[in-house]
Amino acid sequence: MREIVLDTETTGLSPEEGHRVIEIGAIEIINRLPTGRTFHKYINPEREIEATATRVHGITNEKVAGMPVFNELAQEFIDFVADSPIVAHNASFDINFLNHELRWAERDELQNEVVDTLKVARKKFPGAQASLDALCRRYEIDLSGRTLHGALLDAELLAAVYLELTGGQQPTLGLNTQANGGQNAVYKKTIPQAPRSFDVPQHELDAHKNFIEKIDENLWGY
Repeated sequence: MREIVLDTETTGLSPEEGHRVIEIGAIEIINRLPTGRTFHKYINPEREIEATATRVHGITNEKVAGMPVFNELAQEFIDFVADSPIVAHNASFDINFLNHELRWAERDELQNEVVDTLKVARKKFPGAQASLDALCRRYEIDLSGRTLHGALLDAELLAAVYLELTGGQQPTLGLNTQANGGQNAVYKKTIPQAPRSFDVPQHELDAHKNFIEKIDENLWGY
């Protein structure tokens, strides 16, 4: 089963008032496994981004000024989503914006089945906080890389939350052999982080090299 977990960032809160999508992030899940295929685009909205929106997602007018307009990437987005169910948090917000964009681009609106994880969470945990951050904390999903909202990162976090909400932790591609001869996915809750931006100290590199050299027939080429 193929599903698309999706998030958007926008210039403001209402497409009816002329606000536009400025970022789309989507990831592909097949049989509850993220495949690594993603769709991630920044979009020139052809209008100003509200300051209140920039404070949420950090996207400035300058950042998107040279990006393609939605019409230029509409078909690529349609092809990626195809007819797969769409998973989104507070899905009516994202779908409403995307359908407005599709209409402005003279394309058909989305007809996909939609799973709203906000509704799922509120039903499963009545009275509890149901924001994406709150659900990540509930399921011990790593939030350390999320200082601002971002469509692709939020889609990755939401995928982990969605799999937890619907009965299982986020599986990786690793496999464990069961006693009965079957295989089962290894579960991982953390989201991969970007490589660290600082250099490794030379004394650590030297210590690592000395350690590797003590291993017979090592594969690392020292």
